[in-house]
Amino acid sequence: MMGIITKGVSKGFIFHSDRGSQYSGYQFREALRENGIRQSMSRKGDPGDNAVAESFFKTLKA
Repeated sequence: MMGIITKGVSKGFIFHSDRGSQYSGYQFREALRENGIRQSMSRKGDPGDNAVAESFFKTLKA
Protein backbone atom coordinates (compact mmCIF):
# COMPACT_ATOMS: atom_id res chain seq x y z
CA MET A 1 0.00 0.00 0.00
CA MET A 2 2.90 2.36 0.72
CA GLY A 3 4.10 2.02 -2.87
CA ILE A 4 0.64 2.77 -4.19
CA ILE A 5 0.33 5.83 -1.94
CA THR A 6 3.78 7.27 -2.63
CA LYS A 7 4.29 6.34 -6.29
CA GLY A 8 0.80 5.84 -7.65
CA VAL A 9 -0.27 3.23 -10.17
CA SER A 10 0.03 3.53 -13.94
CA LYS A 11 -2.60 2.10 -16.24
CA GLY A 12 -1.72 -1.50 -17.08
CA PHE A 13 0.40 -2.00 -13.94
CA ILE A 14 1.28 -5.67 -13.31
CA PHE A 15 2.49 -7.02 -9.95
CA HIS A 16 4.54 -10.21 -10.38
CA SER A 17 5.43 -12.52 -7.50
CA ASP A 18 5.93 -16.11 -6.51
CA ARG A 19 3.05 -18.11 -5.04
CA GLY A 20 3.79 -17.20 -1.42
CA SER A 21 0.83 -17.07 0.95
CA GLN A 22 1.36 -13.33 1.50
CA TYR A 23 0.69 -12.74 -2.22
CA SER A 24 -2.12 -15.25 -2.73
CA GLY A 25 -4.24 -14.27 0.27
CA TYR A 26 -7.66 -12.72 -0.20
CA GLN A 27 -6.81 -9.31 1.34
CA PHE A 28 -3.73 -8.82 -0.84
CA ARG A 29 -5.51 -9.84 -4.03
CA GLU A 30 -8.44 -7.59 -3.15
CA ALA A 31 -6.10 -4.61 -2.58
CA LEU A 32 -4.58 -5.17 -6.02
CA ARG A 33 -8.02 -5.41 -7.62
CA GLU A 34 -9.27 -2.26 -5.89
CA ASN A 35 -6.28 -0.34 -7.24
CA GLY A 36 -6.56 -1.65 -10.79
CA ILE A 37 -3.41 -3.75 -10.55
CA ARG A 38 -3.16 -7.00 -12.48
CA GLN A 39 -1.58 -9.89 -10.58
CA SER A 40 0.92 -12.25 -12.16
CA MET A 41 2.38 -15.31 -10.43
CA SER A 42 5.06 -17.78 -11.39
CA ARG A 43 4.04 -21.36 -12.01
CA LYS A 44 4.17 -23.83 -9.17
CA GLY A 45 7.66 -25.32 -8.85
CA ASP A 46 9.30 -22.70 -11.10
CA PRO A 47 11.77 -20.81 -8.91
CA GLY A 48 13.92 -19.69 -11.85
CA ASP A 49 11.89 -16.65 -12.80
CA ASN A 50 12.58 -15.01 -9.43
CA ALA A 51 16.32 -15.75 -9.44
CA VAL A 52 17.43 -12.38 -10.85
CA ALA A 53 15.51 -10.38 -8.25
CA GLU A 54 16.70 -12.58 -5.40
CA SER A 55 20.31 -12.26 -6.56
CA PHE A 56 19.97 -8.48 -6.68
CA PHE A 57 18.58 -8.25 -3.13
CA LYS A 58 21.27 -10.63 -1.85
CA THR A 59 23.90 -8.25 -3.26
CA LEU A 60 22.16 -5.25 -1.67
CA LYS A 61 22.09 -6.94 1.75
CA ALA A 62 25.78 -7.84 1.55
